[in-house]
Amino acid sequence: MTESISERLAAAAERARGEPSKAFRETAEKLVIDIAGLCIAARNSDYVRAALTAWESSGACSALGHVRTLDSAGAAFVNGTAAHGEDFDDTFEGGPVHAGAVIVPAILAVAERERLPGRDALAGIAIGAEVMCRASLIAPKRIHKAGFHPTAILGALASAAGVATARRAARTEFVNALGIVGSMASGIIEYLAEGAWTKRLHPGWSAQSGIRAADLARAGFVGPRTVLEGTHGLYHAFAHTVEGDWGRLLDGFGERWTAVSLAFKPYACGTMTQPYVDCARKLAKKIRPEDIVDVVCEAAEGTVHRLWEPLAAKQRPPNAYAAKFSQPYCVAAGFLLGHCGLEAFTEKQVRDDRLLSIAARVRYEIDPDNPYPDQFTGHVRVRLKDGRILEERQGHMRGGAHEPLSRADLEEKFRLNCIYGGWSTAQAERFLAFAREAFDSGIDLSPFRQ
Repeated sequence: MTESISERLAAAAERARGEPSKAFRETAEKLVIDIAGLCIAARNSDYVRAALTAWESSGACSALGHVRTLDSAGAAFVNGTAAHGEDFDDTFEGGPVHAGAVIVPAILAVAERERLPGRDALAGIAIGAEVMCRASLIAPKRIHKAGFHPTAILGALASAAGVATARRAARTEFVNALGIVGSMASGIIEYLAEGAWTKRLHPGWSAQSGIRAADLARAGFVGPRTVLEGTHGLYHAFAHTVEGDWGRLLDGFGERWTAVSLAFKPYACGTMTQPYVDCARKLAKKIRPEDIVDVVCEAAEGTVHRLWEPLAAKQRPPNAYAAKFSQPYCVAAGFLLGHCGLEAFTEKQVRDDRLLSIAARVRYEIDPDNPYPDQFTGHVRVRLKDGRILEERQGHMRGGAHEPLSRADLEEKFRLNCIYGGWSTAQAERFLAFAREAFDSGIDLSPFRQ
């Protein structure tokens, strides 16, 4: 019987699970810090309150910043939803997928439930993040083009892989967990139409799906071995192909850690928008916004349906969440506000007439040579009333592999997010101390339930 892709992946993950401590530990600590800060920043939001209220099952696991404790699936769901809710979480250049908001909540919940050693939690985060990033390279752009959210679809797969790894599952159990979770993967991108909240829950749903699939596999439930490459498998369903580049998933797994290149966002908006905001900020130092006649941005064709069209709607987003996926609004914020932080995306701010006036002048041209999704680039060209034309280009995403945020940068982002969410300086510093030592001891989140 031919060995399936998931069986080969299980063998590779088993070999790699003992090795990530040196290669991946720094990235894993950054992920835990960034995700925790985002959970705290969002803890008082209406969508997090709804997610917490709607979850029926209580238990012994922590939703960060909340007194109520939940079962492991509930904690993973609420934390994953909170972490991704403001679109301020990590991303992967080449995917794009948001690994941290899926994998960290899933592994923390299971580690807390089962009192796993910190080294096993580290292995789970490393393998889960690596699977998610590599899986996004198998059939680039196809999942988005088919109308699905890659983080939601591939996150379920990666969550199951991470949880199985953290629990030291046997290969057959690992394979069954992947086979089972393929029937739990879901997540459409119709939220784009009106700025609805469903994208926010995708990582949380994927995180809890991975836990449930791994639990079923441990109990003996059987899933299809060919869940990935099969005629009716996950890539056929969500990417409309079974001709993926499986080498991108398997070759060098555990020898080359793709996920160490995860990008940490400086702005609370869509991934591909980030370098455009940088370009607008640079131009803003040279001009007066009131002198702008029009703005043209060169864009990758693969981003247009999410960030640019329908153009009139993107130039006047219906609410704050929709504004995060509006390239015209975010470029305007770069010009006028000098940032796209959390404060740029309030219901009051997105109705600001000056911002909307600039956004109405922003349009795009398709750049057929744009390297998306391998690189996220930015370009802004502005025409002024005096006839001058000024332009800025940026060939990479700040916070990514070419210009990474330092550990100090990430810790400062964490502190600011904690302030935004109402934590004291002492609470923030206690969590930072926990993150530095968690992988050497165990996962106890009980001090962070307020």
